[in-house]
Amino acid sequence: MKSAPLFSSLPATITWENGSLSILDQTRLPRETIIENVTTAEQVWRAIHELRVRGAPAIGVAAAYGLCVAMRASLHLPIHEFRAALAQQAAYIDSARPTAVNLSWSLKRMLQAAQACDANDSAALLNALIAEAVAIHAEDQALCDGIGEHGLPLITPGCGVLTHCNAGALATTGLGTATAPIYKAHGEGLTFRVYADETRPLLQGARLTAYELQQAGVDVTLITDSMAASIMAQELVDVVIVGTDRVAANGDFANKIGTLGLAIVARHFNIPFYVACPSSTLDLHTATGRDIVIEERHDDEITHLYGERVAPANVKVRNPAFDVTPNHLVTGFITERGIVQKPFDINLAALFAMEGDAA
Repeated sequence: MKSAPLFSSLPATITWENGSLSILDQTRLPRETIIENVTTAEQVWRAIHELRVRGAPAIGVAAAYGLCVAMRASLHLPIHEFRAALAQQAAYIDSARPTAVNLSWSLKRMLQAAQACDANDSAALLNALIAEAVAIHAEDQALCDGIGEHGLPLITPGCGVLTHCNAGALATTGLGTATAPIYKAHGEGLTFRVYADETRPLLQGARLTAYELQQAGVDVTLITDSMAASIMAQELVDVVIVGTDRVAANGDFANKIGTLGLAIVARHFNIPFYVACPSSTLDLHTATGRDIVIEERHDDEITHLYGERVAPANVKVRNPAFDVTPNHLVTGFITERGIVQKPFDINLAALFAMEGDAA
């Protein structure tokens, strides 16, 4: 099964074909298109940790398939030992990144599928795991499509849309989350413009969002992060749509560093601020944003650019990958079931918790 490319020139983010897992190395885009075959648990862990596959939904799909790949090496074990090894490998892959809830959500779901399977041999259990991973993959594509449908009315003729980081097709296996309404609107022939923040320090907006939107023929303008307030002041932005890596039960959410600043500026200029949130990214077990663990990444991501040092040696560095935006700055959450309005603690739970869909 492949992720669904929107256009022939954009490779699938993740491919599962004839029992083989391949990922698009996003650290090399847009300069090079490198497809990496993943065959071990260590390769899965590194691919997620080093951002070769990134974006909360894509991480979840990669982890599910990656667990299947990892367990092939244990097929010789008796079923009870295979199950023990499965739990160990899931915990190992889960340690790759702490903030994106889809990683733990996906692996938890895989373990639950294993627990529900009464297979008497390791091969049969592995087949059940593969079936669950394929289901997670297909559901991700459907979630993106639903977000696109419900978010489509937010894109009006002639409007300006601002987005941050990459919550696009490259961050999922479908239309993306924040970009799904954009692609739906573009497909319907609407004329509008998108402003993509470059997103320091790893430039996901410049390297990935601008790249994929341009490939799709969307009118996209790349801006520096520090320009966002200026273009809002010039009344060029009518709506802000961002993605998220984890949404707490009260509607606080974690997203790429810099999102909080955008939300504050959008509030100042009375610009609607929406968060594209599939149910797989909602964590009702995390009460507020204060409980979200924020990943700290290596200093080199800030002090170096394409291998060249751009900062003084030995300078102190802070490099949190995410920040937390409080719920009062959010206009609504675009989900696959509709747009959730305030009060978020009540309405998010009402929409998802009753069916046990949220993490």
